[in-house]
Amino acid sequence: MQSNNIGYKRRPYRNIIFALIGIFMLVSCEGKEQPPQPTVPEVATITVEPQEVVLSTELPGRTTPFRVAEIRPQVNGIIEKRLFTEGSDVKAGQTLYKIDSAPFQAAVNNTKASLNKAKALLPTANSRAERYKALLVNKAVSRQDYDDAFATLEQLEPI
Repeated sequence: MQSNNIGYKRRPYRNIIFALIGIFMLVSCEGKEQPPQPTVPEVATITVEPQEVVLSTELPGRTTPFRVAEIRPQVNGIIEKRLFTEGSDVKAGQTLYKIDSAPFQAAVNNTKASLNKAKALLPTANSRAERYKALLVNKAVSRQDYDDAFATLEQLEPI
């Protein structure tokens, strides 16, 4: 019996601690409301009907042409206007650019002036070649002068 008394004396607050824990548990359970009953959830329904669905995917990417066409003018000059839309189809012989005509007109005018000058020199060169031909027989003119006059005449004759 002494062993029981000794064990009891060593733990005198044990029963008090258990009693306090029990009281706290009872107090904490009192006054609490019961949790509300779960409500019935609302459910929406649809009727499933078969239908065609188009699947599409948008993906980022780059494209490269399989054939590249370079458009270059056949003449040099200042481009005044582009007469086609980039990316459109063009046909053979279609006018693509309007080029400044001033340099070409100047070249035409220069050529016409040269032609008129050559036409004006033709009678003089013809008469000189005929004169030198007659003088060459008497050796009154050198063969070199006659050859020069004849060459000048031949240059001007196709006109």
